[in-house]
Amino acid sequence: MLKKWFTPLEEEVTETPAARTPAADHTQTVVSEEPFPAGATAAMPAIGVPLGRYSSFDQIYQTAVNKLPRISYNIIKVVEMVNSPHLAGMSSEAKRSSLLMALDAAGVAVEDVLQDAVLRQRTLTEYEEGQKARLKHFEQTKSEENAKIQAELDKLTKAHMSRIQANLDEVAREQDNFRSWQKAKTQECERLTDAAGYCVPPGANVGVNNLAAVLERATNSH
Repeated sequence: MLKKWFTPLEEEVTETPAARTPAADHTQTVVSEEPFPAGATAAMPAIGVPLGRYSSFDQIYQTAVNKLPRISYNIIKVVEMVNSPHLAGMSSEAKRSSLLMALDAAGVAVEDVLQDAVLRQRTLTEYEEGQKARLKHFEQTKSEENAKIQAELDKLTKAHMSRIQANLDEVAREQDNFRSWQKAKTQECERLTDAAGYCVPPGANVGVNNLAAVLERATNSH
C-alpha cells in the first residue's frame, strides 16, 4: 500500500546536485516546483488578475516556494494520503500510524511537514491581507468617485431647483396680477352699474353688479 504513494511522487521528483549540501545530503529529495517571479510575495495580487478574481491556492503557494521546507512529502501530499481511498474506512489512529510509517519510510521529518503546513497557512493569510488592502483601496476609490458624482448631482440639482423656483415665482406674480385685475374689474363693474342706475326711473331698486337688470328696466321704461 505504501508503494502506491511513493511511486507517483518519485516519478515527479527531480534531484539536482546543486540542491544538495553536505549537511542535507541524505535520503530527502527535492520536489520540482515551477519558478515564481523573484521578489513576489503572497500579499501581492497576481499581475493581470481582475478585481473579484483570485489566484488559486497552488498559485498562492508558489509565492512561498523558497520558504517552504524542501521535502519530498509536504502537507499537500499528506492531505492526499489522508483522503486516499486506500485508507477509507480506517480509524483515525490507523490512518495516523499509516501516515507516520509512510513519512518515516520516505525519510521526511514530521516537524518539516508541520512547518510546511504553518508556512502555507501563513502564505494564505498574507494573500488574504493583500486582497483586503486591495479591496479597501478599491472601495476608497469608488467612494471618492461617488463623492464627486454626488457633488456634480448636488450642483445640477441646485441649478434646476433655482429654475423651478423661478418658474414658481413667475406663476405667483401672474396670479397676483390676475387677482389685481379681478379687483379692478369688480370696481369697474360697480362704476358702470352705478352710472347705469341714473338711467332708470327714480325709486327703482337697482342692485350693485346687476347691470343686466338695470338695462332691462331702462328698456321697459321706454
